[in-house]
Amino acid sequence: MSSNLPTICITGGEPTGIAPDIILKALQQNFNAHIVVLSSKKVLEERAKALNIKTNIIQHSAEDARSPHKAGEIHLLALEHEHAVIPGKLDKQHSPYVLKTLELAAEGCLTGQFDAIVTPPVHKGVLCETGIHFSGHTEFFQQKCNSEQVVMMLATEGLKVALATTHLPLKDVSSAITKESLTQVIEALNKDLKTRFGHQRPRILVCGLNPHAGEDGHLGMEEIETIIPVLDTLKKQGMDLVGPLPADTLFSPKNLENCDCVLAMYHDQGLPVLKYKGFGNAVNITLGLPIIRTSVDHGTALELAGTGDANEGSLIIAINHAIEMANNAKKFPK
Repeated sequence: MSSNLPTICITGGEPTGIAPDIILKALQQNFNAHIVVLSSKKVLEERAKALNIKTNIIQHSAEDARSPHKAGEIHLLALEHEHAVIPGKLDKQHSPYVLKTLELAAEGCLTGQFDAIVTPPVHKGVLCETGIHFSGHTEFFQQKCNSEQVVMMLATEGLKVALATTHLPLKDVSSAITKESLTQVIEALNKDLKTRFGHQRPRILVCGLNPHAGEDGHLGMEEIETIIPVLDTLKKQGMDLVGPLPADTLFSPKNLENCDCVLAMYHDQGLPVLKYKGFGNAVNITLGLPIIRTSVDHGTALELAGTGDANEGSLIIAINHAIEMANNAKKFPK
C-alpha cells in the first residue's frame, strides 16, 4: 500500500453502448493506482450479469485511495439512475446522468479528489438532443476548467498526433488557425510534453495546412502568412519545431524517427494515420487543461453492447497513460 498512489477516476460513459462492458472487462486486471468509477451501480450490475463477469462492487471511501486496484473489484462512487438501460438502444433520458458523471469527474480533479480522469465513449448526438450543445469531451472539459486553449492529442505505440483545431467543419478550419491560436496550441503542447511525458525538449513536427504545405504560396497562403511566422517566433524562444511539412510525406518512418509529436492542422489530416497505425490500441489525451484527462480512441459501438465482443484494449491503455501522466505531474511540476 502507498498513499502516494494516484487516484484515477473513470466516468460511466454512454450506458447503452459498450462503456459499461469495457469498464467491467478492463478492471479485471491489477493497476498500480487506485481506480474510482463514477457510474450507476444498477447499470454495472445488469451489464456484468449479461456478460457473466464476476465483479465485487465496493462503495468508494477516502481510505480506499491508499490501495492499488485489485483485479475484479470496482470502487464505485454511485450515481442514481433508475431509467431502464437497453443495450444498443439510445435514449436521451440517459443524457443528464451521463453529463453528471462528467461534471463530478471534473470537479473531483479540480479539487484534488482525483489525479486524472479517464473517459469511455459517450454519444454526442443523443446528448445534443437534450438541447445542450455537446461537441466532445475535449470542449466540455475546456469549459469546465475555464481553459483558454486546449489541445487534442492521440497517442499509440511510436506515434503521437496533436491537433491545431478539433471538431470543426472543414470549411471553417483555415479561419480558425490564427497566429494567436496556433501559438497557444504549440505552447500548450510543448509544455505538457515536458511536464506530463517527461520530454526535456520536445521535438514537434508541424503539418502544413495546404497540399505540399502551400508550395510557396501557389496552393495557399496560410503557411506563409500564419504558420511559418509562428514557428519562427517560437523557435527563437528555444522550441524544437520542424515545418511546416507536407502532410502526405510527413508521416514517413524517417521523419518520425526522432519526433516526439506531430501537430496536424485539422482532425482528419492527422488522425486517419494515427488510427490506421493503432486503432484499438490508442488513447485520446486532452492537453492544456489544469487536470489530466485521457480517453479511448473509439465510439459507443452500440451494436456490440452487451454481447461480450467489445475490446477493452483502448481503455486499458487510457488508464495506463493516465497513471503515467499523474506520476509525471509529481516529478515534473508545472
